[in-house]
Amino acid sequence: MKNFFQSFGFALKGIVTALRTERNFKIQFATGLLVITAGLYYKITITEWFVVLLAIALVLGLELMNSAIENMVNLVTKERNPLAGKIKDFAAGAVLIVSAVSAVIGILIFWKYIFNI
Repeated sequence: MKNFFQSFGFALKGIVTALRTERNFKIQFATGLLVITAGLYYKITITEWFVVLLAIALVLGLELMNSAIENMVNLVTKERNPLAGKIKDFAAGAVLIVSAVSAVIGILIFWKYIFNI
């Protein structure tokens, strides 16, 4: 059971490290907090909360994976390598797709509240 709880500690350490060292994670984390604040202010529905929180979790989780992949590639090779660049680009592209869709979701959910429709 001790190892089970230690794994949570390691996971939290990873999140804190990302908040301290990864610029994009900081921006996405702050954006998530802003969206949560907007959800509280506009009193969005429970279904909207589900979608918003899922989108935030997907963006943050995928950004952590992207950072892990980038660090792993940097650990494996210090040289410029087209394959290493391709791997990093794929990971960054995944984050971009999820972030773009999350932004659209945010617009679709908050539009009616912001413009009183």
